[in-house]
Amino acid sequence: MAALLVLAASARLAALTLDAREAGAVPDGRALCTAVLQQCLDRCAAAGGGTVVLPPGIYRSGTLDLRSRVTLRIEAGATLLGSADPRDYPARRPAVRSYTDNYVSQALLAGEDLEQVAIEGGGVIDGNGGAFKWKEYLTRPYVIRLVACRDVRVEGVTLQASPMWMQHYLACDRVRLRGLRVFNHVSYNNDGLDLDGCHDVQVSDCVIDSDDDALCLKSTLDRACENITITNCVLSSHCNAFKLGTESNGGFRNITFSNNVIVSPRSTQAMYGVQRGMGGIALETVDGGHLDNVVVSNVAIRGVHVPIFLRLGNRARPFLAGAAKPPLGSFRRVMLSNIVATGAGRIGCSITGVPGGIAEDITLANVSLEFEGGGGRDLAAKPVPERADAYPESRMFGDLPAYGLYCRHLRGLRVSGLQLRTVAPDARHALVADDVERLEIDGLDTTSAPGAAAVVRLQDARQVLVRGARPAGPVDVFLHVAGPATREVVLVASHLASVGRPVVVATEVLSDTVRESDQPHDRARPR
Repeated sequence: MAALLVLAASARLAALTLDAREAGAVPDGRALCTAVLQQCLDRCAAAGGGTVVLPPGIYRSGTLDLRSRVTLRIEAGATLLGSADPRDYPARRPAVRSYTDNYVSQALLAGEDLEQVAIEGGGVIDGNGGAFKWKEYLTRPYVIRLVACRDVRVEGVTLQASPMWMQHYLACDRVRLRGLRVFNHVSYNNDGLDLDGCHDVQVSDCVIDSDDDALCLKSTLDRACENITITNCVLSSHCNAFKLGTESNGGFRNITFSNNVIVSPRSTQAMYGVQRGMGGIALETVDGGHLDNVVVSNVAIRGVHVPIFLRLGNRARPFLAGAAKPPLGSFRRVMLSNIVATGAGRIGCSITGVPGGIAEDITLANVSLEFEGGGGRDLAAKPVPERADAYPESRMFGDLPAYGLYCRHLRGLRVSGLQLRTVAPDARHALVADDVERLEIDGLDTTSAPGAAAVVRLQDARQVLVRGARPAGPVDVFLHVAGPATREVVLVASHLASVGRPVVVATEVLSDTVRESDQPHDRARPR
């Protein structure tokens, strides 16, 4: 008897593959197929699970509620096309509270509190975003929005033309996204992929090209993005290719981003940002969250304005209306290694905290950055505003005093094997460190323009070791040391024989602050 029950159950499960066309869907791109497709999903769910198959054709639909243990398979040659009528997308306020309560709540493919939900196949999901008016912000649906789901798999499909973010996974666990092709350039807020307060996520082998941020980790609630790996992807954006933030209430922990490529978008029309992309790698926490244990490695970047932007800020926006502002967050234990960037803009890269908010334990190793250059000597003396509570964005400070790397309000910064180049001559510093404690610069390789400012400027820096520097070009001053708080600066084993003055020390710096192994230093007023 038991064997017969097992055989019967197996037969039922084997039968749970429903062909949408056979079920009555008309894939002509005009007929609305929502009801038929939803019935197929519901029938599979009622039977304990199964697969709904969309054969070749164009299936126009409004919101479809995905179901636990049900796979939606969109075959090659099939397109799930979002309806152009906002009335076909009912508003859904999820039980999970987050700052996205202020955003749109509709979606083409929706689900909450599901298990073992999957979308797969070689077909296309087209959000039909061009049919929606961009100013009608609260009626532009996501293409995929899953909330508080577990064991999610999205694989192999092409996603295009969302009215809003393409994918939003909120407070989900065990998510696997693989082999997706995303092209999203029809409206504002056209992100490619947003992971929001999710745990245990694998993203791999995806090509994402979007107007807004391509691959963005957020925490719009008091739940961190945690245990996330992103590998073997190609990312393009007019804004930021890979970003943590801006919403960062819950923070980010244990994130790896490895073996990826960042290039300029194929679309030449930028709605947000700039055509070639504002930022490559943007790691930000500004709403009280803790950013901890983040590793970025083996990344090739071409043609974005700012390849690296790291920011601890204090916007302090609560995720619930009426709640108190969150306290200042933290930014620590971040490693960036084996990164090559070419075709960057003139601004320069930056790693910054705020007064009273120190970013800690940051490592850059084997990083090569090429900028367009063209900055004048006057920019080297430019004061950089704090903008502690401002929206974090790689252009927020304008052109920086350093064409390569500007650092401020840090503790425990290690820079090893950093190569900085410009296409056009640039008279700014290559690297500036302001209010940085425990700074180690090893093997700095730079070029300078005739009459340029000192290669490296230290301002109120403490416990600094500069070793094995290799400045090239006509260098007047290698190291400019300033600020009354500067202490314990050591310069050793650097290749400075062709440098006019290896070190210039401002008069406010204590006389025993700088030690060198092989060159004397001049005491002079800042130039």
